[in-house]
Amino acid sequence: MPLPLRLRWLLYFLMATPSCLVFADDAIRVFIDANGVAHLSNIPDQKRFEVQVPVPAGIGAGPVPGGRRMSALPLELRPFHDHVKQASQDTGLDSALLHAVISVESGYNNSALSAKGARGLMQLLPTTARRYGASDLFDPAENIGAGARYLRDLMHLFNNDLELSLAAYNAGENAILRHGNKVPPYSETRRYVPLVLQRYRYFSNLGKTLTFGQ
Repeated sequence: MPLPLRLRWLLYFLMATPSCLVFADDAIRVFIDANGVAHLSNIPDQKRFEVQVPVPAGIGAGPVPGGRRMSALPLELRPFHDHVKQASQDTGLDSALLHAVISVESGYNNSALSAKGARGLMQLLPTTARRYGASDLFDPAENIGAGARYLRDLMHLFNNDLELSLAAYNAGENAILRHGNKVPPYSETRRYVPLVLQRYRYFSNLGKTLTFGQ
């Protein structure tokens, strides 16, 4: 059964506390006793502690409160998840994928502004935003909605090839077409695509790790 919401908040609190709390194997294990009291441990061989919350090395959520310790936060407790969920429903894109893009693009900073003029959570250029009806790119709902619609259209353009679609999101669809429907040899794009895919896989598994063992 899924973890109770208050227990998820307890886990997040522990992960967001100062580094004096160090877990030997980067996992929090939880045991619920007969009185409903949660006991937490980082000792792997205590079998009754069945819930595990791993924090993989190298995965972070960008410049947000909690830093790396936020990496194990469930999707539904992440910033702007309501807008992500709505955009997911509107476009058919996986909410974990949208969270992965946001995480890499802006680190959940809705006021992010790049040197090239890309703005907001999904780092959209004003020209792209106008194509999708967004006027205020620093508004989370508008930004996520427009970014999701753009990514959906890229998925259609490139026959649901996620790698090419992400490359196009980063470098523009024309760059993909010019290079024969291949990821262009841009160092930024070559770093961007694997990172988004890595976080997408990780975010997709968050709901599976935050469940009680059988």
